[in-house]
Amino acid sequence: EVQLVESGGGLVQPGGSLRLSCAASGFTFSSYAMSWVRQAPGKGLEWISGINSGGSSTDYAFSVKGRFTISMANAKNTLYLQMNSLEPEDAAVYCCARKPSGSNLDSWGQGTQVTVSS
Repeated sequence: EVQLVESGGGLVQPGGSLRLSCAASGFTFSSYAMSWVRQAPGKGLEWISGINSGGSSTDYAFSVKGRFTISMANAKNTLYLQMNSLEPEDAAVYCCARKPSGSNLDSWGQGTQVTVSS
């Protein structure tokens, strides 16, 4: 079955950096676009970044643009999210998800907690 396992979350001070990883298995990673989404306490699910199956095109939510970078390593079936200049508002559970061609996100990981606090 499809497996998406996030890692790399933790506690960081405002202005700090963190790199999240998403290990994928159970499907052909190179055939899917991938996204990162997050959910903060008391808030709904927020899409924050996506990358196409070839890794040549990326998109970001305005709230993270210029601070976060999405990337993938096809040979490792791994998705990454480099997060810089973290703010308290970035605190959330971060999940990776896959996107079949022509449809919405269909599979999700369990998520990794990111806490931003001084």
